[in-house]
Amino acid sequence: MNTERITEHGTHRRPADFVKISGGTFMMVSPAEEAERWDDEGPQHQVTVSTFYMGKHEVTVGEFRQFAQDTGYKTTAETGGGDVVYTGGKWIEKADELWKKPYFAQTGQHPVVVISWYDAVEYCNWRSRREGLTLAYTVNGTDVSWNRGYDGYRLPTEAEWEYDCRAGTRGPFSTGNNITVDEANYNGNYPYNGSGQGIYRKKTVEAGSFSPNSWGLYDMHGNVYEWCWDWYEDYSSGAQTDPVGPATGAYRVVRGGSWFNSAGDIRSANRSVSAPELRFIYAGFRLARSW
Repeated sequence: MNTERITEHGTHRRPADFVKISGGTFMMVSPAEEAERWDDEGPQHQVTVSTFYMGKHEVTVGEFRQFAQDTGYKTTAETGGGDVVYTGGKWIEKADELWKKPYFAQTGQHPVVVISWYDAVEYCNWRSRREGLTLAYTVNGTDVSWNRGYDGYRLPTEAEWEYDCRAGTRGPFSTGNNITVDEANYNGNYPYNGSGQGIYRKKTVEAGSFSPNSWGLYDMHGNVYEWCWDWYEDYSSGAQTDPVGPATGAYRVVRGGSWFNSAGDIRSANRSVSAPELRFIYAGFRLARSW
């Protein structure tokens, strides 16, 4: 397929393994009556999102390995004493628990985990340099600024992420009013809203193991949490266009839930947060690019 087209900006080439997401308007977060919602999912408000690109899959172990080999980059886990892993039904500190050794079996096609927000930002800039794009991020230690409108790879905003996860739907999941372990990787011991239990795989699965949503995006529900650009804050009730979150904060937003979470935690509207330097065996990231 020829992915090159002429636009008012000149020649524009769609990156491989990305979907062009046409801009639109949607109601962000959950209605008050949605089961298992949290207070920070409201109030619902109208959000307009501009056209952009979203990665079909979460960034994989193989893709991250190429970055580490090309640059010699060491993740925050590698320089900061590893992480805590969940094994044998309990959490254990592991100094060598790294993206390449998360204490469960993985291939190059599994989503990379034990990745901090800062690690994800560095990966974005590396891939942009490799492809001759203008960097989306300027990094000065822990100070990261986003050069909005540049064509380099970046993390999606929280609004972009939810817009893509919903893929035009309004229910708890893009699959409808419920979701099963045949549709996403989550802890099947904790189904949604009283439905039947299912398998708990206790680890990630390869990216794209389940059917994509109607916009061609895989694993938006479950498998691994995905870092977003935004600092966390409560929502306002007013309509917004391309919101990016507050200028500063203590926690970055992560979305989507993971293999470790209940079905309620992988709803389209569910919000989670983490300090940007932290890393987890159930968190990775997905790339976006401005149109």
